[in-house]
Amino acid sequence: MSSAVAAIIAREIELVSQFVSVLNEEQEALTRADVAALPELMTRKSPLVEQLNAIESERLGALDIPAATTERGAMENWLAQNSGDVVAAVNWEKLLNVAAEAKTLHELNSQLVDMHLRQATETLAILTAQPEQSALYGSSGQAVPTTGSRIVDSA
Repeated sequence: MSSAVAAIIAREIELVSQFVSVLNEEQEALTRADVAALPELMTRKSPLVEQLNAIESERLGALDIPAATTERGAMENWLAQNSGDVVAAVNWEKLLNVAAEAKTLHELNSQLVDMHLRQATETLAILTAQPEQSALYGSSGQAVPTTGSRIVDSA
């Protein structure tokens, strides 16, 4: 027997799978340091997140049980009360697996973004650092301002 909940979960699996696909593309772009690809990926990712939130709400509404402390707990309670809905149970396990994959990819992508940000910050610090002012003294014994030319100032 298959229920409306099983059908909702099947749609949820499809959306999470699409999200995983975009996360994989994002990871490839981050690995290649292809910053130009990221805005397009974000425009594909954002609507998926909205759709996932909406379908999660739809599933929780279809459970028709008192609210549990967690979404996962609500689903497990529903499955326990509807043990004959094998399709829903199988789909739920599939959803948990694909959601775990999405979470792992998202965490890895976040680490890649952090790495790129650190490198960019370090590069900017190097590029914007003030050159060290070594004190040069003229024939009068007073400090002479440097010209910015290493050759002239070291002479």
